[in-house]
Amino acid sequence: MSWLESFILGLVQGLTEFLPISSSAHLRLTAAFAGWHDPGAAFTAITQIGTEAAVLIYFRKDIGRIVSAWFGSLFGKVPRSDHDAKMGWLVIVGSIPIGVLGVTFKDQIEGPFRDLRLIATTLIVMGVVLGIADRLAARDETGGRHRAVRERKGLKELGVRDGLIYGVCQAMALIPGVSRSGATISGGLLMGYTREAAARYSFLLAIPAVLASGVFELKDAGEGGHVSWGPTIFATIVAFVVGYAVIAWFMKFITTKSFMPFVYYRILLGIVLFILVGAGTLSPHAGESAG
Repeated sequence: MSWLESFILGLVQGLTEFLPISSSAHLRLTAAFAGWHDPGAAFTAITQIGTEAAVLIYFRKDIGRIVSAWFGSLFGKVPRSDHDAKMGWLVIVGSIPIGVLGVTFKDQIEGPFRDLRLIATTLIVMGVVLGIADRLAARDETGGRHRAVRERKGLKELGVRDGLIYGVCQAMALIPGVSRSGATISGGLLMGYTREAAARYSFLLAIPAVLASGVFELKDAGEGGHVSWGPTIFATIVAFVVGYAVIAWFMKFITTKSFMPFVYYRILLGIVLFILVGAGTLSPHAGESAG
């Protein structure tokens, strides 16, 4: 992997990690369109450490409160009913599905799941799901015609059942094209949470899963011939810087805007990908054979 490749892939990772459009799919597609080797699941997981570091800094006050309250609840200094303490337990509970499924399907994640036809399918299907969830949220917020406005839930109303559902939604993002934020935000909106609450919990829930995955994959960074430590670390730093800016923008965007632009983008990209693969312009396994 060249330094130019690592810069572009780090830039793509930072731009797409927090948007509901799938960073793993975009890393895979960027390499395929450019004629580069597929950077692989290990490279993706490690560069996500950079974007997750951006989450740790951006939400540092929230995370500090949650961690402090959670530890306090272990020793009886803070009641487990405390909101921040409960959030700590819910993040742990919500991380179980992706941990179990990630280990169970590791070979599929690094192989068959990276087929461009599967990525095109998940881009479209999850785009439709996000669109439906967004429209339901918009209807509740405006009330619609001859209908009272439905009060949507905040994170203080999050319980174990919803936390597990969030976790299952996050686990779906093991398949490139699904999108971690897209799946969890869609799940949150469908369960009746506000856009801001769904996005905030999505970011918090991703922290243990992404950091664990990145650390687990560190040993694979130098394997395969086309991924090496220098470019991988450089891409991770680029992803951190860009990712922080994207978080700040996205959290402001969702307070007043719809997710529909992302929905249209996902569906259009999926259709274009199907056309390119169907026409033989792009191989569904582009880049996989090398490395």
